[in-house]
Amino acid sequence: MSDHNDNRQKAYAASEKIRKTVTYIFLAFWAVMVLFPFYWMILTSVKTYSAYSSEYVPNFFTASPTMQNYLDAFSKVPLARYFTNTVIFTVATTALMLLVIILAAFAFARLTFKGRNTLFGMFLALMMIPTELVIITNFVTITELGLRNTFLGLILPSVTSVFYIYLLKENFEQVPDELYYAAKVDGTSDLKYLFKVLLPITRPTVVTVTILKVIECWNSYVWPRLITDNEAYFLVSNGIQTIRESGFGRENIPAMMAAVVVISVPLIILFLVFHKKIMEGVSRGGTKG
Repeated sequence: MSDHNDNRQKAYAASEKIRKTVTYIFLAFWAVMVLFPFYWMILTSVKTYSAYSSEYVPNFFTASPTMQNYLDAFSKVPLARYFTNTVIFTVATTALMLLVIILAAFAFARLTFKGRNTLFGMFLALMMIPTELVIITNFVTITELGLRNTFLGLILPSVTSVFYIYLLKENFEQVPDELYYAAKVDGTSDLKYLFKVLLPITRPTVVTVTILKVIECWNSYVWPRLITDNEAYFLVSNGIQTIRESGFGRENIPAMMAAVVVISVPLIILFLVFHKKIMEGVSRGGTKG
């Protein structure tokens, strides 16, 4: 009987080893598939224009890397201005959005007023409206207000998000009501309770929302492309498109790739640093009780 159990345990251990080996091989293959475009982008950015143009068969390495493409990306086009504009747009939009959605989520989660559930249902219904219709409405509004080619015109349509309000509301409602009632008994104001109790408890979700909004702003393309035709207000997304259309990037692919690397690095670093908090915040938002 003991030998039979030993054989079963050995067979189970062997099958587990095979399963883990197959899993790791698949994950390694998938990782290579996902990371290869980034490797190719960086590799191309350090190749000379002549070396890249002479490659009839693509080389997966270069013996003579150069940083000249990065210098060209900043000197021949206003990439630094695009970068600065994007930082201003991202920081301002994210800060204003956090203020709006935190107060809105708190109102829907903790304050009692007539028609609260109906109003929140109407908010959720806004998620069903196609993005194209919202863009058209925003474009007409911003144009009539004379805010085209301004940072305010870029920022205003992005300072709220129904989904993020919903996500924060769900997190706020997971905090026991007893904490709120105890705080009110102690004479704590709603705003003090929000900033001293709720936000520290739900910090992972707030951090997740912040990071996701930063990524969204950094990659924003359609709205900036639509509302700005003055190069002084171009962001990196439509700036890169302008570089390509001007002929510089179309002819000099290595320099174009250098510009793309410069633009992509901040987001990659941001995700690598905060990826655990992103996963924690998303999982917390999906957990009730």
